[in-house]
Amino acid sequence: MKEVQVYSPATIANLCCGFDVLGMALNEPADEMIFRKSPSPGVHITKILGAQLSKQPDKNVVGVVLEKILHHLSNKKLGIEVEIYKNIKPGSGIGSSAASAAGAAVGANILLGTNLKPIDLIKFALEGERLASGTGHADNVAPAILGGISLVKSYCPLEIISLPSPKKLWATIIHPDIEIKTLDARQILNKKVSMKDAVKQWGNVGALVSALYRDDVYLLNRSLEDFIAEPLRSIFIPAFYALKIECKKVGAIGGGISGSGPSVFMLSKNKDIAEKIAKRMTEIYTFLPIKYRIYISTINNTGVKYNFK
Repeated sequence: MKEVQVYSPATIANLCCGFDVLGMALNEPADEMIFRKSPSPGVHITKILGAQLSKQPDKNVVGVVLEKILHHLSNKKLGIEVEIYKNIKPGSGIGSSAASAAGAAVGANILLGTNLKPIDLIKFALEGERLASGTGHADNVAPAILGGISLVKSYCPLEIISLPSPKKLWATIIHPDIEIKTLDARQILNKKVSMKDAVKQWGNVGALVSALYRDDVYLLNRSLEDFIAEPLRSIFIPAFYALKIECKKVGAIGGGISGSGPSVFMLSKNKDIAEKIAKRMTEIYTFLPIKYRIYISTINNTGVKYNFK
């Protein structure tokens, strides 16, 4: 095997009510990475396009994950070189660092033939997330690796549950061209929440999971509420509440902040409505002095994809 080409998907974390425990993989956009065995031991990042990131392995999400895997294998002669093509902008809120971390874990596993289990790949990917955001949260890397919608049942021990993915569910995402670092977005959150808000949040998480199993769009609509992070993080996102209100008028099931922002996602039950949502988002942002991108995607049910070159 000469090289492995990997496509690692963007993800929507939290899904409004599931802070740090819910995430969904998208088909678009996706990062690309190319992995090769190197005659020189260790990790070698040979090319990075699409973002200004360090090529020093211990300061790069991909590099950290690869180093952890090589250390786990206890073979000091092994070497990996990697090219990174970032199509998911860092600080976008759609899992840029998770795409890097998940792609690195899967790419190394395939290249080296280590046959690591998915849960182990997620654990290695968490080390990349720890570098990027200061904490190893799995709500992005789990769906990026497993595909579909993931629920993080617990972190110690790490336990991930794959939830049903409605076949006709579409996501429309607007990414304002501003950067919100995950670490900063986490620091503004309250360390304690009221019992009243906690109870409402738990109710929504349970209802959302039930909606997925029942394929119940109306229950899903009523579950996509966030009483914990959204009130604090939304102030950094231009026209956030206008987006929520106006997109529902054209048929959105519901939505909110993707991850830590600034991206905002809206779910819908078909492509036609997804495109109407994109049009309404464009109408709102046309009057703002901010560049933006809009993505329309179905759910990625396979996770990281790869092929051999």
